[in-house]
Amino acid sequence: MRPTPHKALAASVLVLAASAAALFPATPAAAATPPAAAPAAAACTPAQVVGNGGFESGTSSWTQSSTTVITSRTGQSAHGGTAFAWLDGVGSTHTDTLSQSVTIPSGCSSASLTFWLHIDTAETTSSTAYDKLTAKIGSTTLATYSNLNKATGYAQKTFDVSAFAGQTVTLAFTGTEDSSLQTSFVLDDIALNTSGDTSPPADSTRTPAAPAYTVNLTSNTSGTGWTGHESVTFTNASATALSEVYLRLWDNYHGTCSAMPIVVSNVSGGTAGSLSVACTALQISLASPLAQGQSATIGFDLAITVPSGADRFGYDGAFVNIGNALPVLAVKDGAGWHLDPYTNNGESFYSLAADFKVTLDHPTSLLVPATGTSVDTAGSSGRTVTTATASKVRDFAWAAGPFTKISGTSTAGTAINIYSVTGISSSSAQSMLSTAKSAVDAHAARFGAYPYGELDAVIDNNYWFGGMEYPGFVLDLVSTTALTHEIGHQWFYGIVGDDEYNSPWLDEAFTDYATDLAQGKTGTSCWSSVSWASSAEKITNSMAYWDAHSSRYSTVVYGYGKCALHDLRRQLGDTVMANLLKSYAASHWYGVSTTAEFKAAAQAVTTTDLTSFWSTHRIDG
Repeated sequence: MRPTPHKALAASVLVLAASAAALFPATPAAAATPPAAAPAAAACTPAQVVGNGGFESGTSSWTQSSTTVITSRTGQSAHGGTAFAWLDGVGSTHTDTLSQSVTIPSGCSSASLTFWLHIDTAETTSSTAYDKLTAKIGSTTLATYSNLNKATGYAQKTFDVSAFAGQTVTLAFTGTEDSSLQTSFVLDDIALNTSGDTSPPADSTRTPAAPAYTVNLTSNTSGTGWTGHESVTFTNASATALSEVYLRLWDNYHGTCSAMPIVVSNVSGGTAGSLSVACTALQISLASPLAQGQSATIGFDLAITVPSGADRFGYDGAFVNIGNALPVLAVKDGAGWHLDPYTNNGESFYSLAADFKVTLDHPTSLLVPATGTSVDTAGSSGRTVTTATASKVRDFAWAAGPFTKISGTSTAGTAINIYSVTGISSSSAQSMLSTAKSAVDAHAARFGAYPYGELDAVIDNNYWFGGMEYPGFVLDLVSTTALTHEIGHQWFYGIVGDDEYNSPWLDEAFTDYATDLAQGKTGTSCWSSVSWASSAEKITNSMAYWDAHSSRYSTVVYGYGKCALHDLRRQLGDTVMANLLKSYAASHWYGVSTTAEFKAAAQAVTTTDLTSFWSTHRIDG
């Protein structure tokens, strides 16, 4: 994805380490108190441990300072459902508290606290924090907010509380007002999700492998609602028996657990367990454990409700984007199950190459660009059935709307389709078609032939996120550079996969480097204004870090990341670097890249010790 400056506003996400820097003025966050002697590591069952986080069950699980804190009264509104917690808003000297005792299980390597916060105030100052809300876990202050942080609507806050694994601690919010002018602190949808084994299995084989998805969906008249059935057949590649799988329901991030955009029901081939990770992960216990090499199939009914908004999952007027909506299998490897949270700042998506056959029944008035190669047939009266097939892709996405479509073929033979929303001029659409043709051929010449048949691009200048990549399908603004970047993702993330949450540089930095090469840029002025924010800032940091330092994400991962690759090219020589990337792509074709593997591949093509290069460029792993 190509982020824009709007992203920092849309992704208001904070983690413990950055709470003081992100708020002004704010009470500096204390260092996390290390837990007492931790119990012996145990297997981690991903779970959400906050009770009644949406307040729909009244005061259950919570202790409040007065009966007016948890409420559904007029004057404020819920983030989801009807109830919320309203602290202060009195306009005189006042203190409200809300707390709950939570147990963070031992054996879980990841624990993430999230809540949605809305602040409005009658204070007019732009410099003095008169009224404050403090969030604490145990004795540790996570963040302090004030009347200076007022904003329209809710913003999600995120904190890494992994240090408290194995402890029972109090989660507490305290709101204080001074003698005049009200400030309301409104909380909703509080969750504390745990995941990840601290004692990973010895077997590092990625599984479940070779997924094959079959999907049949029917849309409503606008394309904003889809219902039907999905099934997936998969094989256990690991020597460790597989007794469960997890479905990632990514787009539930865009709703609430009480109003989920992605609903799975009537599971066959296994038993549905609990939802976790803010309802974006669904455990399915298999009918019987799978030994290595054995296969199984699970099926389920699926309902998708697309929310309003010009987003990668959302509708803007008559035009609908449906990215990351199909449930896909999570990956298990030596680190356990990868059940990372959704991030709106970049991507969380980590999946293995899979085959998809997706049948979409929709009104004929809607064009439906999609991953893979599509064939349209007549459906019932006034409807069309689009059948899209794709091989060795990591996800499937589509759009629906009365697009204007133009098509062409690149010099190397790739079919390109440009779908434009209302307001995109014909000259802009033609420009994007020309860009797509040249970009796909340039990337293919450097990294290997494009394998996915046709390539669809949906063009809309309302996208706040700039652009977004899916296999054989991209969303983009009218921008030559951004479209060249998104098409570059067909190789880095698509063909050469990676764990996008824990190693975002492996797709974003490599794609920005590829974009530079395609546009004839050599990165000669890369480091002209470099400034590292702290010793903890590294090109190879995970999205957990970048969600806490969102303003630095694009600068470091995209900018410094591609500059490091330009420096590596200068270190190795143009020809050696070109051969390195082409052979590296070939050796990881439809596989998964890691930082360690890339560093080893680079070291193998030179007699110069690259240790200091990696250290200087802050590339760890």
